[in-house]
Amino acid sequence: MVVVPAIAVLVAALSGCGGDESGRDYAVPEELCGVAVDAGDLGPFLPDGKKVTVRDRSGGGTKVCEVVVDDTLALRATQAWVEEGKTTAYFASGQTLKAPRESAEGDRFRYSGNEAFGKTKGCVDEQHGQELYTAVQAQGSDHEDADAMKRLITAYTSEVEGSASCEAEGSE
Repeated sequence: MVVVPAIAVLVAALSGCGGDESGRDYAVPEELCGVAVDAGDLGPFLPDGKKVTVRDRSGGGTKVCEVVVDDTLALRATQAWVEEGKTTAYFASGQTLKAPRESAEGDRFRYSGNEAFGKTKGCVDEQHGQELYTAVQAQGSDHEDADAMKRLITAYTSEVEGSASCEAEGSE
């Protein structure tokens, strides 16, 4: 009789432990500096640790959001205004040393296993002749998954398109 309750307690305790989160003592953020993200998409790119901090490092018309785990930069999300007529590959070339090989939606998105770049739809600053681009870079992560990074950048870009960032002027 005593064994059954003990097993039930053990099963309940184990069910709360996710395989990827066994060494994670923090909750995965559900937003990156005001932009909603799916914690399920973001989580695999964040390392084990005790504490997560989300820092806004914006300036000069570029919004940068950093996710730091135990004082180590794990992920960076960027929104940047770029001259109209440029491409996502052009934007990515200024953000990374290794050009992502994968693409989606006619090169609107470029991505690899640990970083991705996107071009928003309809986020244009006509006064300054600029378009808004996005980036998510998890270079502080050992996890690489191109499909997951594609989901993350497309969802992040979609959220940016529906935010006040889409209406902001490029030269704030």
